[in-house]
Amino acid sequence: MIKLIRPSKEHEKEALAFKKEFFDNGENTINGSELLDQTDSYDSWLQAVTNNASKATVNPEWVVTDTYFAIDENERIVGVIDFRHELKGFLKDFGNSGYSVRPSERKKGYATQMLSLILERAKETGLKSFQLSAEKSNTPSIKTIIKNGGKYSRSFTVNNEEADVYIMNLSH
Repeated sequence: MIKLIRPSKEHEKEALAFKKEFFDNGENTINGSELLDQTDSYDSWLQAVTNNASKATVNPEWVVTDTYFAIDENERIVGVIDFRHELKGFLKDFGNSGYSVRPSERKKGYATQMLSLILERAKETGLKSFQLSAEKSNTPSIKTIIKNGGKYSRSFTVNNEEADVYIMNLSH
């Protein structure tokens, strides 16, 4: 079983090991990490995700976003997920969340658990529906979305690749 926790300074060493594992696996993008993959300084990244969690301090180019590490019973970061409280600009295609599971921890059900937990948080904020997208080639993510009640809505093209948009009803 995993739990979602907000990043803090005490997670720095584990977060950097998490990031390194993606890079060592030939993956340069960590979806849902709020640009951890593009930030050299953990402190700068931590400040940005902390600021973006509040309407008063969110980057004006972004939306209020809660970012969480998914940790296992050994306090190891197994994934990262974010919850974007609103959709504007390109997010109208991408949706309310992005997430990634550490390469060594894939195919263990963590993504399904992470998404289920984030849907509960979204419901608590009063959101009535939750939108996610995945490239058609990303079968594991599509399965995760469908397991969590995602219904196909439409398709769009991103970086010359087809992606599908799914909607989850949160009002029941």
